[in-house]
Amino acid sequence: MHRGMGRVPTPEPEPQDEEPLIRPYAMTGGRTRPRYQLAIEALVSTTAAPERIGTLLPEHQRICGLCTEIKSVAEISALLSIPLGVARILVADLAESGLVAIHQPAAGGESGGTPDVTLLERVLSGLRKL
Repeated sequence: MHRGMGRVPTPEPEPQDEEPLIRPYAMTGGRTRPRYQLAIEALVSTTAAPERIGTLLPEHQRICGLCTEIKSVAEISALLSIPLGVARILVADLAESGLVAIHQPAAGGESGGTPDVTLLERVLSGLRKL
């Protein structure tokens, strides 16, 4: 008689180098909206000193590290693989603390209601780079 002819145990998956899954509500402290409206094309740049960044939560550190070069809120969301709403909340928190500068697009562009073509080209270019 052969032993173990029943089910063959499946090997456990190998541990991956990915960061553990953190739920979006945990990243935002349960908030679902930023403290102020933040356009997806708003540009973000880090203003914090490097020694101050090390004291932040990991999500905030990642955003500050990424925004040493100017990025849009949409790019931050895509590059860090976090939902857009979460990115808006985290960026707004950093701005409120004075750790990032936000450059909101002019409402309606300079032509008074028509979107600024230059801005749209920059957003399209950024999306293509992703």
